[in-house]
Amino acid sequence: MKLFITTVFCISLSLNSYSQITYPIVDTGVTDFYNNTSIISKPSIGNAFYGQDATYSGNQPSYTNNGDGTITDNVTGLTWQKSMGSKISYSDAVVKADTMTLGDHSDWRIPTIKELYSLALFTGRCFGNFAVNKFIDTTYFDQPIGDVTIGEREIDGQVWSNTHYVDLIMRGDTAIFGYNFVDGRLKGYPKYSPMSGAPNKLYFRMVRGNTSYGVNDFADNGDGTITDNATGLMWQKTDDGNTYNWQNALSYAENVTLAGYSDWRMPNAKELQSIVDYTRSPGITSSPAINPLFSCTPIKDPNGNSGQYGYFWSSSPLQDGPLPYSDAVYFCFGKAQGQMELPPNSGNFQLLDVHGAGAQRNDPKTGNSANYPDYFGPQGDVRYVYNFIRCVRNTSNTTSINQHRLGDNIRVYPNPTSKSFTVIISQDITPTKIELLDEQGKCIHSVVALNDKEISIDVSNLPSGVYLLDIQTKQGNDTRKIVVQ
Repeated sequence: MKLFITTVFCISLSLNSYSQITYPIVDTGVTDFYNNTSIISKPSIGNAFYGQDATYSGNQPSYTNNGDGTITDNVTGLTWQKSMGSKISYSDAVVKADTMTLGDHSDWRIPTIKELYSLALFTGRCFGNFAVNKFIDTTYFDQPIGDVTIGEREIDGQVWSNTHYVDLIMRGDTAIFGYNFVDGRLKGYPKYSPMSGAPNKLYFRMVRGNTSYGVNDFADNGDGTITDNATGLMWQKTDDGNTYNWQNALSYAENVTLAGYSDWRMPNAKELQSIVDYTRSPGITSSPAINPLFSCTPIKDPNGNSGQYGYFWSSSPLQDGPLPYSDAVYFCFGKAQGQMELPPNSGNFQLLDVHGAGAQRNDPKTGNSANYPDYFGPQGDVRYVYNFIRCVRNTSNTTSINQHRLGDNIRVYPNPTSKSFTVIISQDITPTKIELLDEQGKCIHSVVALNDKEISIDVSNLPSGVYLLDIQTKQGNDTRKIVVQ
């Protein structure tokens, strides 16, 4: 089971050192643990595959069926259409959203790709063109599969957003980003048929409420980290310039120390998608699809062309095919390239941006580096397998849009340590108890009824390893990872 991050409850809006969370990331729902080929028992701290998606739990999906054809997401504050109806064109969807009065509301809109992605669950599974388990909570949402009687695949259940790709895909096609809740991928889909020019038709799930959702509020901390005040997440400003298979990427994230923090981890798919900037792309802005405060290591594409940027691992699985546990999710901050034979059977292979910068795909978790990159699937997706990583940590542990940040008001140093560490708590925070726990959750040190805002804890007699520090305050709790050397 997951290591649950302690919830922070805001008790006073007068604590102006906090920032309101307007873009809470909903958890992926993943509770199973995996190695490169199979489901495994929960890894212990410091062991292989520790730090994957199921290790950490954020805002658990929570919905309310309003009984009027609408579903409210209790985490994001968004209200959704329960049933989508038939596939329609984008222009028809604009008219539909403008005229809908579902649930006696008239403020419906087509969701952005970040709003739409908030519904994704990575407990889903497909098998090639066939549906197995959908990537959405079907207790609350109706999600059709493709109509095989008219030549569609079962996985043709794609749902469009209103987020248009700023560049073009394939050989010059205008595209709109969508998410496939049947096969678990995010990509740009052509707005018009490349063959006939007629408008393509996909599903749309309209949304209302919380118009701030998906809008980032980045701040450069000046120490190699960037905080998104909208999500409560802190990020590495730049990747380390190296590529890793999935297991080694997990290990890197769990062991990195940056800006005095050692509780970094690999982001899950939905956390990683939150920092994609869909207004940017290599072909239009000559940059990766991320805010310019960040930097991404440039690479050359498989044809040796510059101007491309690497793919970044997430901690989330993607289950597909006869080996469902072999792959993990990544995001393309550069072009989502594929090699296609055009025209078909011509022998003419072209390397194209087939899905759009900001697409989410999946790679095998490991492989012989000499065999990659290679090309896979109907659009010949480039598979690197050895991908970049950008680590993340929580600055707060919030579970709704009305809760506030605590973590930045508590500092722990030095970390790692071999003798002792000090906890410094700001004057706005009132501590009540501090507990140091071993990896089994057993309390090995406790300080109660604190009056001091600077507390030192001796760890010189403890075995080397990773411990958890649970800091309990009247304003909420905060959990830190402590490394004893």
